[in-house]
Amino acid sequence: MIKKLSQTDTVSDLTNQFVEQLKHTSFSGEIDISFATRVVTSTDNSIYQETPQAVIFPKNANDIQIACALTNKDIFKTLSFGPRGGGTGTNGQSLTPGIMLDLSRHMRNIIEINVEESWVKVEAGVIKDQLNDYLRPFGYFFAPDLSTSNRATVGGMINTDASGQGSLVYGKTSDHILAMDAVLIDGTEFSTNKMPVEQVKALAKENTRVGNLYDTVLNIGLDNRALILEKFPRLNRFLTGYDLENIFNKDLNEFDLGRVLTGSEGSLAVITHAKLNITPIANFKTLINIKYDSFDSALRNSPFLVEARATSVETVDSKVLNLAREDIIWHSVSDLITDVPGKDMQGLNMVEFNGETQEEIDDKVKTLCLRLDELIADQQAGLIGYQLLTDKDDILKIYAMRKKSVGLLGKTASSKKPLAFAEDTAVPPEHLADYIQEFRNLLDSHNLDYGMFGHVDAGVLHVRPALDMADPEQEKLLRVISDEVVKLTAKYGGLMWGEHGKGYRSEYGPNFFGDELFSKLREIKTAFDPNNKLNPGKICTPIASDSELVSVDSQKRAWFDKEIPTNIKSSFDNAMNCNGNGLCFNYDEKSPMCPSYKVTKDRRYSPKGRASLMREWLRLQSNKGVDLLQTENDINKPSSTFTDIKAWFEKLKNSKAKQQGKYDFSHEVKESMDECLACKACTTACPINVDVPTFRSRFLNYYHDVYARPLKDYFVANIEQTAPIMSKFSKVINPILKMNLTKKVIQKQIGYVDTPLLSEPSLTSQVKSKYDFNFDNLKQLSEEEKSKTVLIVQDPFTSFYEAELVVSLITLIEKLNLRPVLLPFKPNGKPQHVKGFLKEFTKTAKTSAEFLNQVSKLNIKMIGLDASLVMCYRDEYKTILNTQRGHFEVLLAHEWLQDQEFHPAKNTNDKNFVLINHCTETTALPNTVNVWKNIFEQSNLILNSVSTGCCGMAGTYGHEAKNLDNSRALYDMSWKPVIEKNQRHIILATGFSCRSQVKRFENFKPRHPIELLAEIL
Repeated sequence: MIKKLSQTDTVSDLTNQFVEQLKHTSFSGEIDISFATRVVTSTDNSIYQETPQAVIFPKNANDIQIACALTNKDIFKTLSFGPRGGGTGTNGQSLTPGIMLDLSRHMRNIIEINVEESWVKVEAGVIKDQLNDYLRPFGYFFAPDLSTSNRATVGGMINTDASGQGSLVYGKTSDHILAMDAVLIDGTEFSTNKMPVEQVKALAKENTRVGNLYDTVLNIGLDNRALILEKFPRLNRFLTGYDLENIFNKDLNEFDLGRVLTGSEGSLAVITHAKLNITPIANFKTLINIKYDSFDSALRNSPFLVEARATSVETVDSKVLNLAREDIIWHSVSDLITDVPGKDMQGLNMVEFNGETQEEIDDKVKTLCLRLDELIADQQAGLIGYQLLTDKDDILKIYAMRKKSVGLLGKTASSKKPLAFAEDTAVPPEHLADYIQEFRNLLDSHNLDYGMFGHVDAGVLHVRPALDMADPEQEKLLRVISDEVVKLTAKYGGLMWGEHGKGYRSEYGPNFFGDELFSKLREIKTAFDPNNKLNPGKICTPIASDSELVSVDSQKRAWFDKEIPTNIKSSFDNAMNCNGNGLCFNYDEKSPMCPSYKVTKDRRYSPKGRASLMREWLRLQSNKGVDLLQTENDINKPSSTFTDIKAWFEKLKNSKAKQQGKYDFSHEVKESMDECLACKACTTACPINVDVPTFRSRFLNYYHDVYARPLKDYFVANIEQTAPIMSKFSKVINPILKMNLTKKVIQKQIGYVDTPLLSEPSLTSQVKSKYDFNFDNLKQLSEEEKSKTVLIVQDPFTSFYEAELVVSLITLIEKLNLRPVLLPFKPNGKPQHVKGFLKEFTKTAKTSAEFLNQVSKLNIKMIGLDASLVMCYRDEYKTILNTQRGHFEVLLAHEWLQDQEFHPAKNTNDKNFVLINHCTETTALPNTVNVWKNIFEQSNLILNSVSTGCCGMAGTYGHEAKNLDNSRALYDMSWKPVIEKNQRHIILATGFSCRSQVKRFENFKPRHPIELLAEIL
């Protein structure tokens, strides 16, 4: 019987004892029993939720051995453990109610490479893309290609025997493992590699822990060979659990114990290292995007494409394509998957050929294209067109879109969400179309929506039916569909788990294997883990155990979400909709996605982590009877001075209780939110558009209705009110700010470092009254005169801290023979929003919107320089004012400049420049770099763009003393290499924060493109 809602914020006495004893060993890693960390690791990319008792982050194999050896004590016999890698599994393999061993944070070292023998040795936490980035200069790659390759670890790939695109050619992870090091749950260390059977028999006779393993597996494999070959399907992908078929070679004279570890889902041992064979990179690639009038046509045409000797054949249906069209990813592929005039594209096959020479693939491509032309001309096979791609970057863009499909399928407005539970079925490719038709009939009979994509060359299709797990009837339907799919795959000679493992589908194992062979798997489990302590319930249980296998009916995320009122879930959908795909764990340091996670590797500080914490916080608040929407309404209402004073004293009282150690989960959520840089990369880079800055601001608003704010929050929130006043006294204030005593006082009392200096001379003194705004005068202009006038919307950073940029913009506008007009400064409110002063932000936004709406009636273009504040008009204003960006429109400089006519630059000897773009623009406006390139091209200049992550400043984040180390680490991680590689005078940067960060660490400030253009045109 499954007990629901067993989650608690308490840790058992036994776990606490284990943790305390582990602390007193030579264990060098981290141990975390905080509820926040346990909540964040309670989910993966599946529908399930299981809160661990503790999370251990070992730094090396020795740490794992120490932790496992400690479990030998009789007192700890009942503790269970679960290894975890990237947490990208779709079936809950890495979830555990016991103690989690997370290898992904620290064990990312690549130990050794041998190019001559084509192998590499790595720790289990090494990320797939990290490994390939390392191997690329050597001309090699690690072949299995996963959609989650930028966050999946090698250890996780081994435990699920991952494959992915191109598996017909490259095989699965197990096909690339030469040797492994692992630790049994009792602390016994052992290694695996291929050995002659005679040598294995000698090992098996040894009366040792490892000898017993060899004896058990060897005899089971030999004695049951015929049964094993009968039960294991003849498929490219046949993930079954313990791979007994391949422990021997074809001649049965070579044995590899490691083959039972691959696909074992952490139920036998903890893998610490792997020696992997590596594959030469095929330098020549061609991708053919073949378009169809229906998805069925695409599926039925796939065997013919496989016969064309392609490296891989991938497919997506119209639902995935349409979701991609609505996502930021489509910007990069729209010209690579163009529509066919007069035709409706409902399916797409992506056929890749690659080779070490162009000649190796030319004949294959030519032959296939001739046949495709014939089919299109004869209107056969549903073929409506195709596109040929040979540029490697273009091909990577297509696969990036394909890889994002998993996340995109979760992007639905309905309460019914596409769910992973029967989404990696595998059948012989020749039966795929008929099988899918029956699968579709099954889903259609229940009136379910779904999207499909997959590896048709291997007969693997990913299908995610949309269900609402908060609806008891829908949850029952999940069981019905699961049972039916198991029967359907059996009918077509396939199996339900072709690629993503069993996990909570382990209950179907006995039916698949049969009692006789399944009992042999249980004997193997007994030899490795006799007390059922490693990932219990997954795949099988020890012979003597009466524990049950985990079930598809096990505890799900939705069981907790159901406790949150519907109106609250709807209001916080930017957190609730997170489907766990984990794209925010992207290893790539050049990706703008979530800098706080990149620098800490702590998943509490990721969009998924913060969304998880927010969901739990909403649940706990609801259980306390708190009406959050009413509370928010009360907070934002005008209040009397007496009420404010009373509330202030109450906050001081609560804050004192906090200092004295009174627990409140809100403090753990607050800690996570404090690490957010509010860069908003998650709002577009995440396929679900999880919007951390927005729900973060709301949380802070709630939190500081209960607990007092630090002084620095008021300092930041009021910067737009104080900066205009301070700028008038810059000659007095700047010398004071430069004093060491002042710096120490600001750091100690406010918590800020490296306070920026005010512009000197100020903007007002530089431009005088020449460009002042006069509504009535502008109103009298003719339409032609208005078209030659530009209104500059001021922001606090450029106007008061970088006035020279505003002056450059004025100069540039005049050089374009247009008239610049400087609007009076009106606070934008972005700093207030970042710190959660939502009542104040709403007031500021209304005032600013009223003014800009009035100005917009002049029908004159308005432009701003700072991306963060301009995007605030478009995003936060729309949300807080419940409008479509107000009625006004403020363009960023490049958006306006792209429509202007430029003349060749004359005042420069340099023709090549390097642009480092603001991360807000990179994610929200992905075409920004191309626009700047076109602008420079008109001026006969070349602008080269570079990919970087966050500079580490992000508004005021980098100025907070507690963030200084992380801010510097982020800069060193992504920006410093670019700065050091290029001459300073050719570096351009669009972000105020970015330029400030470079000045802080390099003692020079890159120019904005506007400054360069104003100077040289």
